[in-house]
Amino acid sequence: MEKQKIKDKKLPVGFTFSFPCAQTKLDEAVLVTWTKKFKVSGVEGMDVVKLLNKAIKKRGDYEADIMAVVNDTTGTMMTCGFDDQRCEVGIIIGTGTNACYMEELRHIDMVEGDEGRMCINTEWGAFGDDGSLEDLRTEFDREIDRGSLNPGKQLFEKMASGMFMGELVRLILVKMAKEGLLFEGRITPELLTKGKIETKHVSILTRLGVEPSQEDCVAVQHVCTIVSFRSANLIAATLGGILTRLKDNKGVARLYARRLHKTVRRLVPDSDVRFLLSESGSAKGAAMVTAVAYRLADQTRQIAQTLAEFRLSKAQLLEVKKRMRTEIENGLGKKTHDSATVKMLPTYVRSTPDGTENGDFLALDLGGTNFRVLLVKIRSGKRRTVEMHNKIYAIPIEVMQGTGEELFDHIVYCISDFLDYMGMKSARLPLGFTFSFPCHQKSLDAGILVNWTKGFKCTDCEGEDVVELLREGIKRKEFDLDVVAVVNDTVGTMMTCAYEEPTCEVGLIAGTGSNACYMEEMRNIETVEGNEGRMCVNMEWGAFGDNGCLDDIRTQYDCAVDENSLNEGKQRYEKMCSGMYLGEIVRNILIDLTKRGFLFRGKISETLKTRGIFETKFLSQIESDRLALLQVRAILQQLGLDSTCDDSIIVKEVCSTVSLRAAQICGAGMAGVVDKIRENRGLDHLDVTVGVDGTLYKLHPHFSRIFHQTVKELAPKCNVNFLLSEDGSGKGAALITAVGCRQRRVTRVIVFWWNSHLIQ
Repeated sequence: MEKQKIKDKKLPVGFTFSFPCAQTKLDEAVLVTWTKKFKVSGVEGMDVVKLLNKAIKKRGDYEADIMAVVNDTTGTMMTCGFDDQRCEVGIIIGTGTNACYMEELRHIDMVEGDEGRMCINTEWGAFGDDGSLEDLRTEFDREIDRGSLNPGKQLFEKMASGMFMGELVRLILVKMAKEGLLFEGRITPELLTKGKIETKHVSILTRLGVEPSQEDCVAVQHVCTIVSFRSANLIAATLGGILTRLKDNKGVARLYARRLHKTVRRLVPDSDVRFLLSESGSAKGAAMVTAVAYRLADQTRQIAQTLAEFRLSKAQLLEVKKRMRTEIENGLGKKTHDSATVKMLPTYVRSTPDGTENGDFLALDLGGTNFRVLLVKIRSGKRRTVEMHNKIYAIPIEVMQGTGEELFDHIVYCISDFLDYMGMKSARLPLGFTFSFPCHQKSLDAGILVNWTKGFKCTDCEGEDVVELLREGIKRKEFDLDVVAVVNDTVGTMMTCAYEEPTCEVGLIAGTGSNACYMEEMRNIETVEGNEGRMCVNMEWGAFGDNGCLDDIRTQYDCAVDENSLNEGKQRYEKMCSGMYLGEIVRNILIDLTKRGFLFRGKISETLKTRGIFETKFLSQIESDRLALLQVRAILQQLGLDSTCDDSIIVKEVCSTVSLRAAQICGAGMAGVVDKIRENRGLDHLDVTVGVDGTLYKLHPHFSRIFHQTVKELAPKCNVNFLLSEDGSGKGAALITAVGCRQRRVTRVIVFWWNSHLIQ
């Protein structure tokens, strides 16, 4: 570095280390065992990259960034591969001997991944250590092994490499001399000296201090030829094994090349091999591996930098919680309600079920592309039971985005069909309507639609009472139903869970959309008369951030999803954490990474350009811990995305990063809610249950765990239990209807008593 005048630079370094190492990554190599007469203590079992870094730091006068450690065979293959891209095998035949080749990843059980190939360092010098070459080893091989630094190891290398060939020749010559077949039976001290003959000297007899005759020279030459020929044949035979493996992997009848080694041709007649001499040695190959590693490390750094915006610190999450609390207060306040983004809509549900509810009820559940009609039979007494019958109907896209009259006519048609199906067309049943869109309620059975969400755009509905629209549709169909309550799906979920667990006072939907409700103190709800008791408030928290208060954590990808949505600028919090949008966020990230050449070979397919193609269910599948990369690739191919193994790894990381943020910011919002309830009641510690529904919460492999953990960390004074709503919000609508009917009866009794009292 001093000579090249680059000592002041921190350059990427490739380290050719030509000994058997276990590698788990490119810049880590744990030495398995020394070979080639090395016996340095304290190195076997250690990471040689760490040892080299330690030595560099100890010296202290320059820096180096070790990107890759490679074997000399790998370096040789990479060097020759630069000149001939068909080079897939590297061989060292020198002091030691070894080989590497490109193996199919599906065959390498020690490495995750099923697609593509990886260079394997065979360490074939140890071939025969298990006794498999005993029938080929001679007395001279065994004598060399006994006198070596590592008896019983590297037996193939001791038969075929340059380090031992000269010694083999010497031992043969000693025996022939002892038997009077050479040098007239004379044995000199030089001839008895171990290591006196090196491989390069096998034909120079003067080093042995003997006076060879012409016959001696011919005999010694013959011995050297036999030893060399055996070495060449052994290496050719093992190379033949590798070439057969490559041919079988490729599934071809013949491997192409120009020249053929004589022995390889004899042993593997159906493989043509071109031998390319590595002029620059393995160092050039190590530099090339390092250059690739440096490029990949830079790519990894850029991808990590892109995804870093989604990784929120605890301080940022606490800030989200704090801002949610501020928006809650604004929504509850009379003066600030109109301008508030989190609307905190009163539901007129004043109590959870007490177990006395009884009767048969109809329930409707409208919240997405599917619509459910239910018959719910509630029985009170010691053995409370809820029996449910339901039918699911699709809502076509043209109805979702048509007129309000068309939508409610379709809903009423579905109700009529269900009543026919149940044989109850003439029954006049109380009905609860789960309507999962923002509504202003003036009473339990009146809900003014604020605005559509979740892809709905029906005309003549916003600003109208959806209960009246439903009643008008029922009249047009000429049958009768008693619409008792209109409820949000979060409220229905809370009521469903509260029927099983009385401590349930919060409802959460984490599915296609995201929303929450909870039991607020009446004294805090300034938009409703009265100060006594509590009322369930539908937060409509999906609009949190519509005033810009979350802009510091929104990314360019969130903005792109928002700009291309049906309701630009609205429901920004929901667009960051709900199932309808997570796939779109992922798709936008993948497009950006592909444009930058990090994915799919830099080619953006028509599939990837298609909005909505990356559904949230694919995130759940891709993030499954049980899924191998081959299965991830299969999912991507199902989407028309031709991916490599590396692509699959990146896509999985993108999906997990987006899902992590969604679960965390949802948890931050919930932490704000439960802390509000605790402070309302002046408690040091709160025990509360949250009823939860939604496919994201139920089906995603990690969402619920991360969500729970976030709530626990951000609201440490609250012990929050989460109860999954198995029966959905439809059952909750029926329960609210039952509670409403019970309250009607109580009101009628009070009115009757009061009127009777006045008459008296």
